[in-house]
Amino acid sequence: MKSLQELAAIRDRMKQTVSTREAAHDSVRVVVGMATCGIAAGARPVLNAFTEEVARRELHDVLVTQTGCIGICQYEPVVEVYMPGKEKVTYVKMTPEKAVRVVGEHLVGGTPVTEYTIGAAR
Repeated sequence: MKSLQELAAIRDRMKQTVSTREAAHDSVRVVVGMATCGIAAGARPVLNAFTEEVARRELHDVLVTQTGCIGICQYEPVVEVYMPGKEKVTYVKMTPEKAVRVVGEHLVGGTPVTEYTIGAAR
């Protein structure tokens, strides 16, 4: 059985995760394709990596969410990043390790990781 302190720590971690998925409408949005093809290709660990890295860096203006089929199944797992006032960036064949790099370079630094984008995959 867990102590009250352990339960409180779990609750606090989960609150941070939930708030990462409920940011303001004008914030940066990270959308992970979670249709059957995406899940089969490994999208769930990618979604978790984005959520955990955004929470770890305390990026309160970033919304991490999921969607159904994005329509490019051969490139799964697919992640789309929407930044206010900028073009959408579509990342393909994502992994949890790539997600951490995208958070650091694109979401924090403002520079897309072009080698992971759909343009580089074609």
